[in-house]
Amino acid sequence: MIYLDHNATTPIAREVAEAMTPFLYEHFGNPSSPYRAGVAARQAVEQARAQVADLLGCDPAEVLFTSGGTESDNHAILGAVRASGRGHVVTSAVEHPAVLEACRWLESEGVRLTVLPVDGDGLVDPADLERAITPETALVSVMHANNEVGTIQPIAALAEIAHSHGALFHTDAAQSVGKIPVQVEALGVDLLTVAGHKVYAPKGIGALYVRRGTALAPLLHGGGQEGGRRPGTENVLLAAGLGAACRRAARRLDADAAHLRAMRDRLHAGLRAELGGDAMRLNGHPERRLPNSLNVSFRGVEASTLLAEIGDEVAASAGAACHADRVEISSVLAAMQVPEEWAMGTVRFSTGRGTTADEIDRAVAVVAGAVRRLQPAAPGARPAGEAGGPVRLTRYTRGLGCACKLRPQDLEQILAALPAPVDPAVLVGTATADDAAVYRLTDDLALVQTVDFFTPVVDDPRLFGRIAVANALSDLYAMGAVPRVGLNIVGFPARRLPLSALEAILRGAAEGAQEAGLLLLGGHTIDAPEPFYGLAATGTAAPEAVWRNDTASVGDALVLTKPLGTGILATALKRGLATEAEADASADVMAALNAPAAEAVRAAAGPSACTDVTGFGLLGHLREMAAGSGVDVRLDAGAVPLLPGAHRHAAAGIVPGGTRQNLAHVAPHVDFAPEVTETERVLLADAQTSGGLLVAFPARRIEELLDALRTRGVDGAVIGEVAGEGGGRIRVTGTSGDR
Repeated sequence: MIYLDHNATTPIAREVAEAMTPFLYEHFGNPSSPYRAGVAARQAVEQARAQVADLLGCDPAEVLFTSGGTESDNHAILGAVRASGRGHVVTSAVEHPAVLEACRWLESEGVRLTVLPVDGDGLVDPADLERAITPETALVSVMHANNEVGTIQPIAALAEIAHSHGALFHTDAAQSVGKIPVQVEALGVDLLTVAGHKVYAPKGIGALYVRRGTALAPLLHGGGQEGGRRPGTENVLLAAGLGAACRRAARRLDADAAHLRAMRDRLHAGLRAELGGDAMRLNGHPERRLPNSLNVSFRGVEASTLLAEIGDEVAASAGAACHADRVEISSVLAAMQVPEEWAMGTVRFSTGRGTTADEIDRAVAVVAGAVRRLQPAAPGARPAGEAGGPVRLTRYTRGLGCACKLRPQDLEQILAALPAPVDPAVLVGTATADDAAVYRLTDDLALVQTVDFFTPVVDDPRLFGRIAVANALSDLYAMGAVPRVGLNIVGFPARRLPLSALEAILRGAAEGAQEAGLLLLGGHTIDAPEPFYGLAATGTAAPEAVWRNDTASVGDALVLTKPLGTGILATALKRGLATEAEADASADVMAALNAPAAEAVRAAAGPSACTDVTGFGLLGHLREMAAGSGVDVRLDAGAVPLLPGAHRHAAAGIVPGGTRQNLAHVAPHVDFAPEVTETERVLLADAQTSGGLLVAFPARRIEELLDALRTRGVDGAVIGEVAGEGGGRIRVTGTSGDR
């Protein structure tokens, strides 16, 4: 791995680790204790304080240790405003969220907030501050150097303006400390943030410079540590690490800056030589920027796709996330008004002390090769994996599974605005939320048709093909149909992947189709920037035996035939966080046809209503069933089956964007009991691939259905009930606990 993301975090320097080691095993005393072990710890804290002060050019008494940059920013902003009694704060549009969100919280509490614009290079104009500041301004907070584009702000000039109006000035110097000179007197600031993990110290430690005499209200209340400004026993181990990191930075500042700049410029020059000046653009000030930061945009390339392409070899950060319905551009690029066609392909590279010329040259080759494969007008290069190595499909997607699609609710709104087809033979069309259409051919025969395709949720191409077939046929089974004929729908990035991967996808699909008794009879392909696959599938059913999702009745029990969590586990797999057992269990569930479940429902004399749980999540599909049926339902979260590891990953925030969108969309229609945690809410909304059937079934005959399911090897679970007539509200009770 060529690590070019030092603005995200830095490795702990060896001498920093060595300085910390004694406080792991020997000097473990409480620095507030009077005996020898405590005195040794106190000496370490004060030595570290002096080392930080030496780097910043201040008195050690002006250095306050914190848990990191975010706490330092919050303490500076909230503490200064609370202590001032004034009601106005000024910041800039390119600040780190630790500053912007703290200011917005103050705004929610009644403090007036002014956000200064920046120019195309990311610079704040001091004249804008002069116009914005008032006698009520308590604090101006503008970062020293931007974490994304590296632009260095005119802090001294801005601080002088603030002081001339009686306001305090804070700067977040998390990115600049250790890379360029940061002297508080030269900058003229009252408050300054330091983040340890940006300067080769550990994560979880930071510092806040507080100019002597500056009034600062505490965030925490307790003991008298840190001069009474931050209570709690000092973290001696991490403070020692930060002190050693600052000592090293002060000693090597000029030499380090020269090396960082040389490596950054070598990378920039190499990419320009390989790709040409028209294929990329520099973001940020060309001269007034950090020596290690290179923020560039590649024309016609999506940053997240590019990073997935190079991710096994080069580590960097994206400046935009592209979704099917929108492009999420970073607030910094948006404030700089970088055009969307460029911003969507923005990548931040940041060099470090250990970056070598050989690494830079190899990174140039890797990045340039990937850009050539991804740029539409570029000549094709040899696809990845062509030499015979394994292909990991999830590397080549930006949105896993159903996350590649438009939000289902957006499509429904568009379809609802179109003229409805008028034909008495249409038994199920756009009037309901069913995922298949039904057309009556004769009194005894109806065609049930559906289409579904998505991007890979597993790495193995053959397995992806099987899962895609199971997913596409799920809609047919949910309507009581028997699959008959299917057509392949293929999008394939021929410049990025070898045709052998496509062959494996189609072989897997053929195996799944054979198991289902489906005839695959051709299809359609396009050259696409990422792989996707699915089917247009046709089944048959007797017109009177077609199942719908809008016919649930009061008193029905709700049954789910597969566990939830495939979207979360697919995300964990893509990030390399899922265990082999978790990945295998998820794949087995997704590849399993819903045929046995449908047979069991049919054998038990049919459902009141039925749907399958896919991209809209359990809550989304249940909401459609309830609203369409004119009923309210109760869902027992503790009864909903989950895949192994799904709860753990969801609790850790490993959640696809589509799942969060599902939850936001359905939340106004759901009443969650207090015991239902945020993790459980996310799981209930998780976007599923080839999920189970959701069956509304008369409660008086529920054992008959469960027996039929068990006989066919399906673990059906009763997860709730139709509570009464209503407008489609869902009441969620119970708790799944820590599964």
